[in-house]
This record gives sequence, C-alpha cells and structure tokens, in this order.
Amino acid sequence: MSIIAEPQTTQSRVWSIVGGSLGNLVEWYDWYVYSAFSLYFAGAFFPKSNPTAQLLNTAGIFAIGFLMRPIGGWLMGTFADKHGRKTALTFSVLLMSAGSLIIAITPDFKHIGIAAPVLLVLARIIQGLSVGGEYGTSATYLSEMATKKRRGFYSSFQYVTLIMGQLLALGVLILLQRVFLSEDQLHSWGWRIPFGIGAALAIIVMYLRRSLQESVNLDKKDDSQSSARGSLRALAQHPKAVLTVIGLTIGGTVAFYTFTTYMQKFLVNTNGFSKNTATLISTLTLVVFMLIQPLYGLLSDRIGRKPMLKAFGILGTLTTIPILTYLSQTHSFWVAFALIMLALLIVSNYTAINAVVKAELFPAHIRALGVGFPYAIAVSAFGGSAEYLALLFKQNGHEELFYWYVTGCVMLSLLVYITMSDTQKHSKIEGE
Repeated sequence: MSIIAEPQTTQSRVWSIVGGSLGNLVEWYDWYVYSAFSLYFAGAFFPKSNPTAQLLNTAGIFAIGFLMRPIGGWLMGTFADKHGRKTALTFSVLLMSAGSLIIAITPDFKHIGIAAPVLLVLARIIQGLSVGGEYGTSATYLSEMATKKRRGFYSSFQYVTLIMGQLLALGVLILLQRVFLSEDQLHSWGWRIPFGIGAALAIIVMYLRRSLQESVNLDKKDDSQSSARGSLRALAQHPKAVLTVIGLTIGGTVAFYTFTTYMQKFLVNTNGFSKNTATLISTLTLVVFMLIQPLYGLLSDRIGRKPMLKAFGILGTLTTIPILTYLSQTHSFWVAFALIMLALLIVSNYTAINAVVKAELFPAHIRALGVGFPYAIAVSAFGGSAEYLALLFKQNGHEELFYWYVTGCVMLSLLVYITMSDTQKHSKIEGE
C-alpha cells in the first residue's frame, strides 16, 4: 500500500494549510480551556483549602498532561511517519475530544470523592497524548505543504492557531463571566460548558481533517527505508538534530508558558487584579501576539531563522527579570499590558519559527517523530512545570527565584542558537 502526495496548486496548498490549522486551533483550545478555567473548577475537584494550594493541585495535573506529551509525540510521530500525516492528525483530535468530554461530565469531589481528581488526571493524560502527537505532526505537515520561499510564513500559522485556541478559550471565559453567568454559577457548574464545546468542536474538525491532502509520499513496498520509518532506531541516527530540538526548545517553551498561560494567575495571585481584569489583559496581549506571528515568519524567510532565534535568546536573557519584577509591582492595567506585550514581542522570535526550524532538521522518513518526540520531552520537563514552579516559589515566599529560573532557561537555549546552523540554508525538506 502506498500513500502519494498529490501535486499541489496554490489553492489546494492554502486549503490544506487552513484545514490543518483549524484542527490545531481546536486541539489547543481544548488544551488551554483547562488553564483558563482552573480558577473556577479547582474547588470542584479538590477538598477546600487555601486558593494557592488548590491552584497548585490543578497546576500539578496540568503538568501531568505535559508528562504524557513525549509518549504522544513518540506514538503519533511514529504513526505519522509510517502511515501518513493526515491519518495521525485526524486521530489526535479524536483523543482530545474524549479528554474534554470526560472533564465536562465528571461529578465533583463532594459527590464522588477521590474519583473526581482521578478522572481529571485520566482526562489530562488522554489530552497530553493528543497534544503531544499534534505538535510534531502538524508542524511537519505545515512545513511540508509550504513553498520554499514562504516556509517560515506558512509554518508560523501553527502558533497563530495555537494562540487562537488560547484566545477562544479566554473568549468563552469572558462571555461567561460578563454576559451569561454569575460568579457563583461559574464556580458551581458553568466551568463545564467550555469543555463540552471543545468536545463537540473536536468531532467536527475530525471529519474536516479527513479531507486533507497528504504532504509526503509513502511507498510501503518499495521504500528502502520503510522498515525504519518513524522508529527510534532511525531517530538515533540523528543525535545532533535531536539535541538541537531539545536545546532550542527549553528557553522558548518556559518563556512562552510564563507570559501566556501563567500570566492570568500571576496577575490575580501576585498583583491582586480581579479575575475579570486579569482575563481581559491576557486576552488583549494574546490578540496582538497572534497577529504578529506571520510577520515574524515572513522576516525569517528574508533574513534566516538563526538571527531571530539569537535575538530571542539575547533579549530574553537581558529583559526577563526586569519585566517580571516591574510586572509584579504594578497595579495599572496598561502598564501590565505593556510589560507582557514587550515580553511576547521578544518571545515571537522563537514561537513564529520554531516549528519550521525543527522540521528542516530531519529527513521525511523520520521528520514527524524527530520534531514531536524531543520537543515533547523538553516541553514536558520545562514548559509543563513552569506554572507549577512559579506557584511553588510563591507559596514558599521566594517568587523572584522563578524570574531567575526563566532567565537561566533562555540563556541555555541561547548557547544552542549561537552554535547551530541556519536551517533555512541547510533544510532537509528541499528536494523531496
């Protein structure tokens, strides 16, 4: 059996990128709804205690979902390299739907006791497997569908839709907060609504993804590499690329999760902003962050990937501590917005192009696994634990140590950016 990538016209290429990105949007909406609504459902799954302890419990489970991402990246990456990107993308969104549905219908701790957090953990394990596979496969798919001169631009839409997923989650939260439900209703049962929406959207996208075109040729009978496709044995033949993916991800993922998902809790828990105000600040910064990703992608097509990664590393190292320090002291809406936005402008040098950089490091027969598996390891160890560490430092009275931790991670990645080659000039995608 062979899977053949059909010749691409401009129209079919754009539709494939749009179709793949829509699935990515729903995947990340489902993933981020957990973080956006954790302020409301923390009390439903755990015994009553102080608010920071409840947030630590939900953040811990958030981290558990991240720990499953390497397994998802391995399983789904292997599947995508052996059986095609389209099938893997369709299956990943089905898993995400199942996880959201479990959270939406699970009774609270008062009614089923310890079974409530156990089911929450199960749901996040399923979602962790899904999103772990989604990143590598979608990054690979978008990079393979793009033309050489616009590969940075097209692949940047992975983070456009990733951020759009966050915005959709926050948008649902704002509507529920300000229009449809009271504070008590949100805490009581309203937090279940966004998970139900996510489960339904994922089912719709699963059917849309079935119409996508395949982006790579797989001849399972004649391909001399068919037995090694997507295997860890084949991946082990590219140790430098694997270590590069891990190294370049560490600083980017910690900075990204610090200034996106954690900021809502930071503004409430540290600054004393109301939940509604913190949500609005987070939403506005994410809108601008989303809109600028393609501009950074276009810039990388002109000047290369390496200069932009180095810009993130240098600026992130120099500014993270001052930004977080001033941010922790302000009570001004617009000052908080400006400081977070400055951080996100710097982080965009990484987010807009990291997908294409990783895809350009690997040949086709190992690309989905090579992009997804080592990336998921780095994200699980560093990105997934960022929020938990931040809350832990705060609970112990040493919140400023987290600022140094973020800076150290960015500095570590800067060393990789300085020593690596520019993948735009040495792309493994060319000639396929």
